[in-house]
Amino acid sequence: MKRNTRLEHDFLGEREIPDEVYYGVQTLRAGENFNITGILLSTQPLFIKAFGAVKKAAAFANRDCGILDGKLADAIAYASDKLMKGEYLDQFISDLIQGGAGTSINMNVNEVIANIGLEHLGHKKGAYTHLHPNNHVNCSQSTNDAYPTAFRIALYYKITEFIRSLEVIQDAFYKKGQEFKGILKM
Repeated sequence: MKRNTRLEHDFLGEREIPDEVYYGVQTLRAGENFNITGILLSTQPLFIKAFGAVKKAAAFANRDCGILDGKLADAIAYASDKLMKGEYLDQFISDLIQGGAGTSINMNVNEVIANIGLEHLGHKKGAYTHLHPNNHVNCSQSTNDAYPTAFRIALYYKITEFIRSLEVIQDAFYKKGQEFKGILKM
């Protein structure tokens, strides 16, 4: 293993992951295998923010059901809060269009949250025996549920932005109307 890397493994084998990144082996492979559009998840901060909300809610629900240790749920919530604040955007390297119903994107989120949470708990990135992307961050979830839920929340965030923009336009039109109300028009 080279210096400044960590060794991670999945069902396809082991890979060296640069120490500075927060994504893991599954995200690395997704970037290699599904580079379809060149448009990365990092270009969609509202989608990442929404995924943070989904993962935080799932962690607390799993904690409350006794499925997930409270310390782990808190670490997931801590990391999710970071994503919801717009941090770590550069760690989302999955292509927006990829095979598998959003699995690559979901795993990118899971790995980033796990590694932020691991550091928060005092562990090194990739020490998944302490906080695992699948077993803990993705606990009791299916990509087929988490992905569309995050998409809908992101859409809500975007619509909220559009409404604010429309209110600014509405106010500008009203002011112009007041400014020109004494001028005869066709």
